[in-house]
Amino acid sequence: MLLIAVAAVRVSSRSGLPSLLIYLGIGIAIGQDGIGNVVFDNAELTQVIGYAALVVILAEGGLGTKWKVIRPALPAAVSLSLVGVAVSVGVTAAGAHYLVGLDWRQSLLIGAVVSSTDAAAVFSVLRKVPLPSRVTGVLEAESGFNDAPVVILVVAFATVGPVDSWYVLLGKIALELAIGVAIGLTVGWLGAYGLRHVALPASGLYPIAVMAIAVVAYAAGAIAHGSGFLAVYLAAMVLGNAKLPHWPATRGFADGLGWIAQIGMFVLLGLLVTPHELGNDFLPAILVGLVLTMVARPLEVFISLLPFRLPWQEKALMSWAGLRGAVPIILATIPMVSGIEGSERVFNIVFILVVVYTLVQGPTLPWLARKLELGTDRAPTDLGIESAPLERLRGHLLSFSIPEGSRMHGVEVSELRLPPGASVTLVVRDAESFVPLPSTVLRRGDDLLVVATDPVRDAAEARLRAVARGGKLAGWLGTGGNGTRGSKESGGSERERPVNRR
Repeated sequence: MLLIAVAAVRVSSRSGLPSLLIYLGIGIAIGQDGIGNVVFDNAELTQVIGYAALVVILAEGGLGTKWKVIRPALPAAVSLSLVGVAVSVGVTAAGAHYLVGLDWRQSLLIGAVVSSTDAAAVFSVLRKVPLPSRVTGVLEAESGFNDAPVVILVVAFATVGPVDSWYVLLGKIALELAIGVAIGLTVGWLGAYGLRHVALPASGLYPIAVMAIAVVAYAAGAIAHGSGFLAVYLAAMVLGNAKLPHWPATRGFADGLGWIAQIGMFVLLGLLVTPHELGNDFLPAILVGLVLTMVARPLEVFISLLPFRLPWQEKALMSWAGLRGAVPIILATIPMVSGIEGSERVFNIVFILVVVYTLVQGPTLPWLARKLELGTDRAPTDLGIESAPLERLRGHLLSFSIPEGSRMHGVEVSELRLPPGASVTLVVRDAESFVPLPSTVLRRGDDLLVVATDPVRDAAEARLRAVARGGKLAGWLGTGGNGTRGSKESGGSERERPVNRR
């Protein structure tokens, strides 16, 4: 299974398709209609495991979210996640009712289920087409935020008995989102403060602690009857921008854990589906998908973003970039567990819709981005600085490698202009280490070790990142990185987002 998963990753990377399709295919292949002939129909277990996997995936996504990128996009993303979801649910449900003939409960369930977008799927196909930060910020924030109201709507529509009035649903959504925001930010801030001021006995404990804090945020949000998904995403985002010790190791651990979660989740969803039952629902799924893709999503984007005066090219790309991933398929198990009439048909329609329209939209996204001339030149690769606290010495060891494309190449050590209290103590070049002189010229591929006292740790890291992006004149030409001001402008925790793979 591990070898199959690795092969799936390679195929996904080369084909530009979101990897969810390959993992779903693996699950179908070993299921009851496939070569494995494994019979699995436990929707309740699938839902529980799916929720757990989503917590890990949202935590990994939050840890990789740059606050500097997402901050200007927050108002637009919030509008898409609230107003946009309402538009999408209404239009899609109307299409399912009048075109397919489903009753209103089933139509509303489908409309709510497919209103959740998956930025992981979007970025997995756009990784070779760098976009303006405003576009990526809106898409990324939308995917992190819109899960919460969608889950609330699906649970409400899947409850046996009459559905609550619209104003009651709005009140529940507002309350649960407010609780989720408060708990997520609080747990994230407390966790970051603790990890930065308490030295753990082993560096390998930091990645585990970060993920544990994110899980605690979800649990606290759920116990408080708030949005646990929003809480875990916000807590992880706070942790990801807090300049924690041993950050590269933590980021790599979260990335690997996210891979494991999504592989297991998608294979399980593939096992749950019964392929020979999908034939009768294929045409209805295509019709509902057409309404969602060609009508509901564009209306959602253009209405929600009307106050923000974004260029029509960006709105057009966001309309086509509304890829659906694992979340809709998992949410489609909620009415099955609740015993809602026709829930199996709802699941089949959602499953077909997600697979077919991901196949259509995924490969065409990079082409559309280029046609709309939204690609930008890639910025110089940022530094992956790892920080190890020296608790008793009241200092920090900062270690990093100078990557390809970094403007730190050719800069002398003295031209780094590190703040007093910070110094380059060791350089490793071509497998040989030496203590640099002020006139030593740095080269790409060099590994550097910087010692900084506790008060100047942030300023030193900010200065290093600024030089990596702006060269020796960083700070004099408007690039952040000098002292406190540079720390704020350059965003000490900013890093290059790893290739996403869902």
